[in-house]
Amino acid sequence: MFELAGAEVGELFAKEFELCALNSKENVVVLAESASRPDYVAAAFGAAQRHGAAVATVTLPAGSPVPLPSVRTGTGYGLVSLDSNRPVLDLLKAADFVMDLTMEGFIHAPVMSEILSAGTRILYACEPPEILARNMSTPDDKREAQAAVRRIADASTMTVTSAAGTHLTADLTDSHPGYQCGFTDDPGRWDHWPSKMVLCWPDNEHVSGKLVLEPNDIIFPFKSYVESAVELTIEAGRIVSIHGGREASMLEGFFADSADPDARFTSHMGWGLQKSADWWSMAMYDKESVMGMDGRCAAGNFLISTGPHPFKDRHTPYHLDIPLRGCSVSLDGVPVTVDGKLAGADAS
Repeated sequence: MFELAGAEVGELFAKEFELCALNSKENVVVLAESASRPDYVAAAFGAAQRHGAAVATVTLPAGSPVPLPSVRTGTGYGLVSLDSNRPVLDLLKAADFVMDLTMEGFIHAPVMSEILSAGTRILYACEPPEILARNMSTPDDKREAQAAVRRIADASTMTVTSAAGTHLTADLTDSHPGYQCGFTDDPGRWDHWPSKMVLCWPDNEHVSGKLVLEPNDIIFPFKSYVESAVELTIEAGRIVSIHGGREASMLEGFFADSADPDARFTSHMGWGLQKSADWWSMAMYDKESVMGMDGRCAAGNFLISTGPHPFKDRHTPYHLDIPLRGCSVSLDGVPVTVDGKLAGADAS
């Protein structure tokens, strides 16, 4: 697989830090673990210096908690070594900007909220450089994502349907809508490069219906395209039955082996906005070298997740992300996607 040369990676990080409004008055921490890409660490360090910021690199011991390996799944807790390292945690809280280059990031870790509450903004990146380049953000991406957030905030119900049989409804009252736009320039905000999506966290009691996964939908952290249809029945935000072929057995085994009742509950849901995303790119990489953000944020997809729910103080390492390509999503009856394509103003 072709990769950009070191100088070009440095230019990518410099451009990204410009989007993040990095300036000479700020303190930057480049956070890494032993398995992080050394070219990314060097590029981030150099880009921060180019913007005049004070910068330091911190490398922590690698590893995420069981059961999932730290191989860019996008679903794990991230560095457990950070939890017990108060000096580093305090350093991150004192920084203006943290460039997170660890394998998993730590968005699902309980310490994340503590760092963000201190006003630190955090950017996570781990995808190969050509994916970062292809999905490089623009300022318009933030405005478009925020507009999608307002649509969720103004709506009372999300309905998701598909020709395959999906029919899911979610009450959006106090659903805490949010977004990713691929950069962060606001204090106390986390974002992921590359990404562009809108999401919300409905109360589990008001999520119900049927979700049908079709062939070539994706299941993370398995990082696999679905081969045969899978039907999930959801009642009061809990997956109560799973039917289908090979992937249905994998999902049922995942939940059963977790022995964690929180694993079966729905988490966040929303739709992708990234028009440059390549749904099929994951097929070109080995599973350890890519996280799969192309599939997660591809324009028009419907992404539903299970497990952790920060607004209900539910933290579990058993997290699934399931992007579906052929769904229609509507808010109070107004379509935002139709058959997996963006609708309305977002379609242009």
